[in-house]
Amino acid sequence: MVQVRVYRISSVTDPLTSLPAKQIELVEVRQRGNQPYGIGDEGRMVQNMVNQLQSMGLVPQMKEMVFPKVTMVLTESEYDMLGLRLDVNDIYELEIRNGSMTLKKSTEGV
Repeated sequence: MVQVRVYRISSVTDPLTSLPAKQIELVEVRQRGNQPYGIGDEGRMVQNMVNQLQSMGLVPQMKEMVFPKVTMVLTESEYDMLGLRLDVNDIYELEIRNGSMTLKKSTEGV
């Protein structure tokens, strides 16, 4: 089981039927480490320096790292059969087992 976040929902046209559809992109939710520059006093010193440079605008802020997991293109009827109303930034638990995928709303806060 892995936690995924709804990253993007786009309106598209189904290439086979020319009917309206939704493209839903799910990305993996990963906890970011608190010490990306190492541990100990040196790591804290480097982190403080980077924070100061970022606050002065000399170093760009690190953007969120996105790890794509699943992209689905569903017609309106398929989306209705999914039985979930997906919203951007909602967190779900994705389980892949025995040739099937299960998606359910996460009960844990991330």
